[in-house]
Amino acid sequence: MSLAKRIPIFLLRLLALGAAVTATVIMVTSKDSAQVFNMKFEAKFTDSPTFKYFALINAIASGYTLIMLFFPSKNSCGHLILVFDLIMALLLDSSISACLAIGQVGKKGNSHAGWLPICGQVPKFCDRVTGAVIAGFLAAVIYLLIFLYSLHNFLNLFSLKS
Repeated sequence: MSLAKRIPIFLLRLLALGAAVTATVIMVTSKDSAQVFNMKFEAKFTDSPTFKYFALINAIASGYTLIMLFFPSKNSCGHLILVFDLIMALLLDSSISACLAIGQVGKKGNSHAGWLPICGQVPKFCDRVTGAVIAGFLAAVIYLLIFLYSLHNFLNLFSLKS
């Protein structure tokens, strides 16, 4: 792969790394406490399996991206990297979807199930989770761009060999 084709992928991977690390750090450090009826409760990301999943997937995407930044680009396993890029984009997308569902319940509650909204009591926590989801969404979009760019280059390389 020529240098002109490697630079955009490298820059996109750097952006994806920054977004995924930011999402992980913000989510892991999200916590707030409130006092309701003289009882103190704390909201933190470990209270929800969905938020744990989100933090784990973004940490995995960060590690994968860091490895791929230093992976030699002149190799014969370009199709395998393409598959892994797609898997990362899909995993990031699934974790964001799950967080958005739980976030909606946290913000609005669910009157049918009797769940009350909590964002009025712990707004700092909800704001940080929102920031983490936005950073995770950026990472997912960047991974989709990485996948599309890599697929385009792979198909061009394949058509040139035929």
